[in-house]
Amino acid sequence: MSYCDEKIVNEVTKKVLKKIKKYESNNYIPIGVSNRHIHLCRKDLNLLFGLGYRLTKLKDLNQPGQFAAKETVTIIGPKGIIENVRILGPLRNNTQVEISLNDGFKLGVKPPVRESGNLENTPGIFVKGPKGVVELKRGVIAALRHIHMPKDYAAKFGFKDKQMVSVINNNIRKVTFHNVLIRVSDKYNLEMHIDIDEANCCGLSNGDKVKILKN
Repeated sequence: MSYCDEKIVNEVTKKVLKKIKKYESNNYIPIGVSNRHIHLCRKDLNLLFGLGYRLTKLKDLNQPGQFAAKETVTIIGPKGIIENVRILGPLRNNTQVEISLNDGFKLGVKPPVRESGNLENTPGIFVKGPKGVVELKRGVIAALRHIHMPKDYAAKFGFKDKQMVSVINNNIRKVTFHNVLIRVSDKYNLEMHIDIDEANCCGLSNGDKVKILKN
């Protein structure tokens, strides 16, 4: 490598590191946009796809251990249906359907905005797979916007698990998201999750950066 080439590489490296440092020092968080999807328990997977069926991984998601499966299902509400709803793995203790509020209008259900796993007093829905149909008595939610945050990042910037913060984006459709839940774990990669409705309203896409504003 010539002196000129080495100088160029060093300059580019400095600029990249400076940009990374800027994001870290100003609490910038990458966005992950969640489209409608479903998490299944073992019992419901058996009923929908057959006894002992195993999900086939389509791709890994950004959060460690989470993946999108090749398999999809149809969800059926009082007023409509939505086909090709992606299953996310691994299996969970309880089946959970995550849709947007717009999806709820199409289906004829009113999903409450909830943290994942909080399924008390939530509406049910029918789920159809290739081997059968499951009637869920509960489990349909619109996911509360939230931030997956590693423990070391939380400690560095003074955030706590279950803390609620506000978040702002800086594009042409600038908005402030309030009531954003922080979830802290050493099993997480840093990422804020919003649904497709929220992303569309302010022009955000996967990988865009937003800034945390401490409440």
